[in-house]
Amino acid sequence: MLYFIPAWYQLNNFKELEQNWYTRRMHTEFDDTVKHVQMFYRNGIKDIKILLLSHTPNFRHFLHRQGVFHAPYLSVFDSIQEVRGKKAAVFSFHNLAWPDGIEFVYTPFVVTAFLNGEIYARINFGEAGNAIEVIMYKDNVVVRKNIYDDRGFVSATEIYENGDIVYTDYLTDKGITKMRVYAGDGRVEINEKCNTFLVFKDDEITQRNFLKNKYDSLAEVILEVLNAHIDENSNDDIFCIAMHELNVLITRDLIENRKSILSFYGDRYRMKDHEDNIDLVKKASYIITDSEATTRYLKREMKEELTNIVDISPYDSRMDFGISEQLTIQKILVPVDGLPDDRFKELMVNLAAYLQTNENAMVHIFTRNAKYDLPEILINRIADIIEAAGYDRRMALNEKLIDETAENDELDEDEEEDEIPLRFFIEQCVDELSVSKCIREQRIMIDMRHNPDLYLQINCLSTAIPQIVRRETQYMQNGYNGFVVKEFERIPVALDYFLGSLANWNQAKVHSYDLSQNFTTKRLLEKWEMVRNSLENKG
Repeated sequence: MLYFIPAWYQLNNFKELEQNWYTRRMHTEFDDTVKHVQMFYRNGIKDIKILLLSHTPNFRHFLHRQGVFHAPYLSVFDSIQEVRGKKAAVFSFHNLAWPDGIEFVYTPFVVTAFLNGEIYARINFGEAGNAIEVIMYKDNVVVRKNIYDDRGFVSATEIYENGDIVYTDYLTDKGITKMRVYAGDGRVEINEKCNTFLVFKDDEITQRNFLKNKYDSLAEVILEVLNAHIDENSNDDIFCIAMHELNVLITRDLIENRKSILSFYGDRYRMKDHEDNIDLVKKASYIITDSEATTRYLKREMKEELTNIVDISPYDSRMDFGISEQLTIQKILVPVDGLPDDRFKELMVNLAAYLQTNENAMVHIFTRNAKYDLPEILINRIADIIEAAGYDRRMALNEKLIDETAENDELDEDEEEDEIPLRFFIEQCVDELSVSKCIREQRIMIDMRHNPDLYLQINCLSTAIPQIVRRETQYMQNGYNGFVVKEFERIPVALDYFLGSLANWNQAKVHSYDLSQNFTTKRLLEKWEMVRNSLENKG
């Protein structure tokens, strides 16, 4: 069995990332483990299982969003809370024991309960319309928060004093308190009258007693329950651990003593920030990374040559040529997150210069940052930059130059002719679905950061559009499906090569298609098979 231990944590706590449906998503749910599970599950590979270390009362909805609803999983918190069922259930807040005289007020976002004219509770809902929490108030101050499991019961209760959380009780599906975790020092108390947890082994479920009634941390409890399950497993099992601070804290014994694969994904866990764990990483049976760049950084930070390492892209290529050829305008995608200020300024000036030579080109600034006012901040910044360089700021801002002394609001003919069309736009995409939708309309991508965005690059391959980047990567071969450009003043020339000639653009399209064959699901699974065979041969 291949166990995937994900890093699906909220703010470095053992909590899921579920949020209210109306709250803007500030993060993407997609990571290496999501893709690995999708790839194995959708290709009929059955000997896999997700091993959850976090409290995930809405995990069924998460699986549904990722398209792997029936993927097998083992939850440590299900074991702790003695929850046996895995089927989601319909739950209505109307079925709760509300006091007499309660009045519900429905808003477009939440349902608020009033008692005697004062706010008594607020019901929040998830993206699927299911109630995920009920926040209770006294004198307009939060006193309690009930967190609901999508299987139809209260999974946890947070108790507040003066608006600050004091402790969290985790409950069984029968409403019995199983353990209490204090917010201040993180210590844990097990209910002495209910001091057992479940151990799941295939179709058999057994019950064990906790070794102690008091623990210094929640991690201690999770480790004890995890070890109880590991003891029941075969020595042939392989554990693929997403590298994360909490996972390293819990899985040290697995890394040292069992067949383990460590998965490094982007900047989630950099060894330069965790040098005390270098020796631990060396003990891993195998290491996989999301790209050649991550492999290069890891080898440098480990300060020695690694032989048991391979990069396996978490994204597979799927040919979808998009619709950019059908559009009269030519959209240029320009990711800017993490781009230094001086490079950002130089990039905008050179893009503005190119726009003077191609009236069909439009610049689409791409960001994954979900900050609500970021588009306005970016577009105003761009307007100031191009104006300082001598270009019309109205290419970025929809401003009109109107004579303030005019007696009426009507524009004369000269003013109408002076109107400048918008040429700069902001694409704020957080989740992968919105990113893919955005890229389908782009004619070319320019990523002038030191490390180009991995997901954008693989999407450029899939949609077969050229890439202009600062260095050659496994997804872009210089002179074939894009250009390596280090001098910003060369950007207009590179753009004109692809956008000024359909023949050149089509040639890059052909090379993108050829290169994409290295990253099909079949090729990625072959790499995984190589890793698994290597571990199995070790006995």
